[in-house]
Amino acid sequence: MERNIQKNGLVNLAVAVLIFLAGFGVTVFAGSLAGQAASAFLGIGVLVAVISWFQMRLEDNERAEKLELDELARSRGASLFESKDGGSFPAQNARLQFEKYFVPGCAGLILLLEAGGAWLLWHWGGQAAPGLKEASATASLSLFAIFALLLFLIGRFSVTIARLENHRLLRPGASFLLAGAYVCALTALGIAGVEAKFPRADFWVARGLCGLLGLIAVENLLTLLLEIYRPRIKGNIARPLYESRVVGIFAQPESLFTTAAQTLDYQFGFKVSETWFFQAAQKNLAALLLLQLAALILSTTVVFVDVGEQAVLEHFGRPVATLQPGAHFKLPWPADKIYRYRTEQIQSFAVGYTPDAQGETAGTILWTVAHAKEENFLVANRATVTAAAVGSGTNDAVRAQAVGLITVSIPVQFQITNVTDWAYKNSEPDALLQDLATREVIRYFAGTDLNDVLSQGRLQAADVLRERIQASANARSLGAKIIFVGLQDIHPPTAGDVAATYEKVVGAQQTKLAKILDAEAGAIRLNAVSGAQAFTITNVADAKRTQLVSSKIAEAALFTNQIPAFAAAPSVYRQRLYAQSFADATKNARKYVLLVTNTSDVLIFNLEDKIRDDLLNLSLTNTP
Repeated sequence: MERNIQKNGLVNLAVAVLIFLAGFGVTVFAGSLAGQAASAFLGIGVLVAVISWFQMRLEDNERAEKLELDELARSRGASLFESKDGGSFPAQNARLQFEKYFVPGCAGLILLLEAGGAWLLWHWGGQAAPGLKEASATASLSLFAIFALLLFLIGRFSVTIARLENHRLLRPGASFLLAGAYVCALTALGIAGVEAKFPRADFWVARGLCGLLGLIAVENLLTLLLEIYRPRIKGNIARPLYESRVVGIFAQPESLFTTAAQTLDYQFGFKVSETWFFQAAQKNLAALLLLQLAALILSTTVVFVDVGEQAVLEHFGRPVATLQPGAHFKLPWPADKIYRYRTEQIQSFAVGYTPDAQGETAGTILWTVAHAKEENFLVANRATVTAAAVGSGTNDAVRAQAVGLITVSIPVQFQITNVTDWAYKNSEPDALLQDLATREVIRYFAGTDLNDVLSQGRLQAADVLRERIQASANARSLGAKIIFVGLQDIHPPTAGDVAATYEKVVGAQQTKLAKILDAEAGAIRLNAVSGAQAFTITNVADAKRTQLVSSKIAEAALFTNQIPAFAAAPSVYRQRLYAQSFADATKNARKYVLLVTNTSDVLIFNLEDKIRDDLLNLSLTNTP
């Protein structure tokens, strides 16, 4: 039986090598990414089978050597003082040296191959486009299916023999053979998915196999680290370092029951695996899985459409009804399928820029700084050309000013109004609507003046763009309503000195306008001051003229009125006129009035003024 197991290991090695070479050739022929990952897995399986077979051969040699020594001892008679040094057991020493040095080195090599293969295939698969050749897809699918069948038959037989004979060295290679069968089957499914118009199926299968290689590499690394601290007990046979438990579980999922039973027995302290419930669950596993699958399929017959959504019901790929919010019943999947759409939610996309949440700032952003990842649009520039410029042959300069570039952020908001048209009239309606909006924006700016867009024409441009995008969407029966189109962040391109130069032109225009307005304000101010001064002078002159005329008229009237008074009493008139003239003449002189005439008074006058008249007449009232 031992010789048969060694032969089984040799057969496993031969089959692994042949399938690996054939699979690698088919992968190169077909260009399958999943085939590359499967070839890497099969190549590691070849290395494991080589190490396993070689170790089995060393153990067989050691066993044969021991039998020969035992036979020799029986024939010659045993002695208690016979030599027991290592030189008498070369096969045993070879096996010990192999397990001590070569096996850990091979385990490390397998770790490097698994980790390096997983990383390279993941990196290469992310950069390379799906390159499965259509002409060779059918042939590669058939070959990988045959590989899976052959590996499954031989792997299942070897796994069964290893379990029945409890042979630890046959188990690693057999597990890799059986797991390789499943890997080839997955590769065939990936190629079949590509044939069924799912171009990314082969890519995703390759991703999954890369993840499996990475998981095996992590397990191998942990095994090597734990091997360093494992206690060495004489006579205790350790598990081979190159054997993978992950591959064993992947190849034999039924072994999970055994592991679970052992775990439950250990945790509860009694044979849980021998209870009727566990035995019934293990025997009726297929029925339980089918029952669970039936419950899962029946759960697909009830559909709940959320508020604000509408769903399209398909019966074998054909739309039959539009479901409103609420609960609905349908046939089980895959007979009936539903596709939900947010009909009441206002959705949006951007034209002319890519929103960058990390680049948004609350402060002021100048034209010379990019607002986000922006695009430039061609816009007209209707520059005025004088007759002198045209006559002087400056047509090149005029043509250079005919067009320009502009950067603008245009958010477009829309709402789905007809889910049937949106889902079935066009392929990828979201991308189509965005392309239509971009086309209308390009057309509009190509016929619009640059200065109008940058100044007063923003709102009008937004309304025109909304109408044009809506018309294009209606022409393609998109079933969408354009709610809002905005024009934001309008500025010249930031590349080069365009924005800075445009700022200089705009600054010069603003400076010119400011000077014109300042001159007009000065003219208005000067005219107003001059008019006020002229009005004042005119009114003052009129007032003086009126005053002078009135004064002369009054003097003339006074003289006329004095003649009758003089004629009536000449002496009185003269005395009164004299008294008035005397009062006016002595108005500022000091006067002494003597009212008593029957006394003899001596009057002494000091004609030197010592006190000012304004001080004698000083008012005693309090002034603020």
